[in-house]
Amino acid sequence: MAPNLIERSAASYSYPLLIKHLLHTALVHAPDQEILYRLQRRYTYRVFHDRLGRLASGLSKLGVQSGETVAVMDWDSHRYLECFFAVPMMGAVLQTVNIRLSQEQIAYTLNHAGAETIVVHVDFIPILEAIKDKLGRARRFIAIDDDGERSQSSISFAAEYEDLLAGATTGFAFPDFDENARATTFYTTGTTGLPKGVYFSHRQLVLHTLAQLAAFGTAGRQGRFHRDDVYMPITPMFHVHAWGFPYAATVMGVKQVYPGRYSPEALLNLIKIESVTFSHCVPTILHMLLTCPAAHEVDLSGWKVVVGGSALPRALARMAIDRGIDIFAGYGMSETCPILTLGQVRSPMLDGGSDREIQSRIKAGLPIPLVDLRAVDYRMDDLPRDNEHTGEIVVRAPWLPDISRTRRRLSSCGLEAICTLMISAKSAPTVI
Repeated sequence: MAPNLIERSAASYSYPLLIKHLLHTALVHAPDQEILYRLQRRYTYRVFHDRLGRLASGLSKLGVQSGETVAVMDWDSHRYLECFFAVPMMGAVLQTVNIRLSQEQIAYTLNHAGAETIVVHVDFIPILEAIKDKLGRARRFIAIDDDGERSQSSISFAAEYEDLLAGATTGFAFPDFDENARATTFYTTGTTGLPKGVYFSHRQLVLHTLAQLAAFGTAGRQGRFHRDDVYMPITPMFHVHAWGFPYAATVMGVKQVYPGRYSPEALLNLIKIESVTFSHCVPTILHMLLTCPAAHEVDLSGWKVVVGGSALPRALARMAIDRGIDIFAGYGMSETCPILTLGQVRSPMLDGGSDREIQSRIKAGLPIPLVDLRAVDYRMDDLPRDNEHTGEIVVRAPWLPDISRTRRRLSSCGLEAICTLMISAKSAPTVI
């Protein structure tokens, strides 16, 4: 018997899951909340919304059309946040360029993504100058200049970022379109050959954001991310949408702090001055911060930090807890948008930082909402969760890439019909 589908009237709004709809709540709940870049620039969510219209209007005036790829090479900044929204909202595709790749790999990713417009911070202009003759489709360049004193370059720039916005209008009409349209694309580090491209749709990003909000917002005493937090990323925004947190932070309307180029002293100073309460980073960055001499002058108690990228060492977790940091692990990868699991600790297990509690904090944790995850053997039988058995992790979630696009990267092609993505459990923290 066929399902009993709900009929929709011709006048009803289908409400596609588009990134533009993530803005509604913050503009109502927190229009005067701050977004800031280092200690140089701060403005409200109301101004942020106006700047999104200006950015889209400016790009459109330069000739950027729906479906085109706009690449960004910048440090973590308010501009990057604006591109996270405005570029896909106008129907274009945002490419977050991994600036840590080699020049040859950056050229490859720009060409492979078909980037026609490149927004570039002046610090990375020398890279573009070195590869400009290798770029096949790039024809518009927009400079980002923090100091207003851009040096001479062999590249002909169509505009400077702030000048582009200043000369544009705020009233860009962000259209509706299919929620399955590409919104973002980025590339892995290329540890097994050339960098591998991943792309995500509006639908995937919106659903990942909502599941992320549910996972962090419903936590008990530990590992919560809520409206009273002050958010600062310490994971590059070019890496898997900074783990999706800029989208989640914007939905909640929290104060957002973007640090620019990372340095231990600058990060610690921002934590101190702006009262940062929530961040995410890899273990090496956290170790760098905790061992920096300036760390002794900053009260880190109450700072919540999600650690991913690699397993969270027990000794580092102990060091963080001793400083009053709410430290815990998360697990995911580029192809999973990225969050799959979180090592949040249930309230009954919080006992003052015992070895048992730390063991829970450093594990990959439990799946977030909408993630269907199993650890299985080669027969697809479930494995005991005893910290001893290893096998494969099979996952389904509404934000994972299409299996037909990723099957060549799976460790076992024979499971294509069963799972959406396979991850080696041996290379990941143990799932509780």
